[in-house]
Amino acid sequence: MSAHFPPGFLWGTATSAHQIEGAVREDGRTPSIWDTFSHTPGKTEGGDHADVATDHYHRRTEDVQLIADLGVNAYRFSVSWSRVQPTGRGPAVQRGLDFYRLLVDELLERGVKPMLTLYHWDLPQELENTGGWTARETAHRFAEYAGIVAEALGDRVELWTTLNEPWCSAFLGYGSGVHAPGRTEPVATLRAAHHLNLAHGLGTQALRAALPARAQVSLSLNPSAVRARTQSPQDLDAKRRIDALANRIFSDPVLKGSYPQDLFEDTARLTDWSFVEPGDLAAINQPLDSLGINYYTPAVVSDGSDLEGPRRDGHGASEHSPWPGSEHVAFHQPPGEQTEMGWSIDPSGLHDLLMRYTKEAPGMPLMITENGAAYTDKAGDDGVVHDEERIRYLHGHLSAVHRAIADGADVRGYFLWSLMDNFEWAYGYGKRFGIVHVDYPTQTRTPKASAHWYGELARSGVLPKPPTG
Repeated sequence: MSAHFPPGFLWGTATSAHQIEGAVREDGRTPSIWDTFSHTPGKTEGGDHADVATDHYHRRTEDVQLIADLGVNAYRFSVSWSRVQPTGRGPAVQRGLDFYRLLVDELLERGVKPMLTLYHWDLPQELENTGGWTARETAHRFAEYAGIVAEALGDRVELWTTLNEPWCSAFLGYGSGVHAPGRTEPVATLRAAHHLNLAHGLGTQALRAALPARAQVSLSLNPSAVRARTQSPQDLDAKRRIDALANRIFSDPVLKGSYPQDLFEDTARLTDWSFVEPGDLAAINQPLDSLGINYYTPAVVSDGSDLEGPRRDGHGASEHSPWPGSEHVAFHQPPGEQTEMGWSIDPSGLHDLLMRYTKEAPGMPLMITENGAAYTDKAGDDGVVHDEERIRYLHGHLSAVHRAIADGADVRGYFLWSLMDNFEWAYGYGKRFGIVHVDYPTQTRTPKASAHWYGELARSGVLPKPPTG
């Protein structure tokens, strides 16, 4: 029996500014932390950087037409903070805003609904120089920036997201150091997490003040479907610890207005959390119109007593743990198929998360704001990239979304990561997540087989069969 999705369901693709735009020194843009990080020897594979990326800044119109031709009805993109507000302070650069004005206008002209993310990891370097996300001031600067973009685009954009995956910004940027700014400070990790939460709350207030009533404000988290390797008390405690650091450190203050007590207890030897000031939690706990969920793979953990070799938590190699206070927890690779990232393929984790947040936030609309897979994509003799593995991955995860809807989850949309191959952060250009192939030397875009499959789904709302074999 075919899986039919609800009428009005948003079918989209997703990108982020730093991964596709290039033009890093044009029209007033200044360096972000990712420009600095990627130009630091040894930080990215092959020394890759995003100076050109996929040249979207100059190929905007071509790319918008590509999006429309796919048949999707929505597109999730992010704004480069340092393109709009180069120092992270003060007035906007209108040339920077004009790029996004034109992008939005071209999307709307082609019947594609824009979904705007304000922050996808590319903090202006000048703000990092004064403390970055470890500094409270950065949260206030973010609110100012949110207001600037809302004033410029609020008449045309209805779907707004404050932050994308604040866990990565805090824990990989300030803990393990595998993401920009590359710091490895456990307490700074927790401070950054709190100030990102505060930025979300203050940013939401700024958006509400500037946007028309019809606008919808969201936050995109990357919650982890954490599973204990065994049901022993030790492994269950490991699961609890990682759930606090991966999930509840963000969802509890945002949805409930409080931090979990066990998080304080687990990290008490590191900090007393005095950086949480009176009024912060009320500011963070703003009403949301939807909650974005990014999902790729689950996590299997144990107490670490039998840990051998490097930590395998799927977040890049580092001698420094991104899990402050729970560094001893071991992560395990489940058996079975993996993507090119080495991530196990398990759609049940997405279903579990959708049902979890349906229970924790009753009545909250949910969006899948990222889901997808990297594979070694090569064109066949016919010139087509036959990425059947990706199609099977998507079919499995979309089946899980459909099952969650049948089980009562109010899922309103799905945004496939990614529209096109791009700069995959510290992995450089070696990992391809796109449903559109990019030949980097020529910047030629070629839709893969998965693009045609997904377009059929977007046009019909009925899940096509996956390829056999």
